Amino acid sequence: MTNARTLTPRNAPIQKRALERRAKILEVTAELLEEVGQDDLTTILVAKRAEMSVGTLYHYFPNKYAILYALAEQWLGEIDTVLQELEAERLETMSLKKFVDKAVERMLLAYTHQRGLLPLVQAMFGVPELKDLDTAHDELIITSMARMFARLEVAERPAELSRLGRGFLEINHALLLVVVNQSKADSLKTLNDLKYVSLCLLERAKSQF
Repeated sequence: MTNARTLTPRNAPIQKRALERRAKILEVTAELLEEVGQDDLTTILVAKRAEMSVGTLYHYFPNKYAILYALAEQWLGEIDTVLQELEAERLETMSLKKFVDKAVERMLLAYTHQRGLLPLVQAMFGVPELKDLDTAHDELIITSMARMFARLEVAERPAELSRLGRGFLEINHALLLVVVNQSKADSLKTLNDLKYVSLCLLERAKSQF
């Protein structure tokens, strides 16, 4: 049973300060990932940038991998939001081109918003402590895309929808990471290439449906 005393206004400033400190730790970790990469990231660097003692930081996270895990969870939550927004669209009335444009552009916003994304996803793939989140990321996108592709009548069989979902994931994930790290002129070209390849994937599948 929840203790009523924990819900009193007296505790609100303490809870708010704790949430702000946690958010600050994640924010500076993302900044440092861009600057030094995952291998050279340390809790000492994070604590110094966050203007707190290492002991205070350990009150929130026991090590750097725990911080990276929380940052990856935050990133996964943003991707989930993107997918929910896309699934809420009237996909049955949407052309494949319009869907691809909307999906890629909305994903791009999420990729652009997350600082330190490239070293973060590298850590998700290579660090054992984060591997389950990498798997969850892939499964989330594949299953959501499969549902949307079914509504777009791209394919019908679950295995084929899943295959297309994985193809869409791999193409978009790889090229969006390139886009956010390119110059503006090159990123626009790569983004158009991405939309073209994604559209070709779906149009070919639909022509065989």
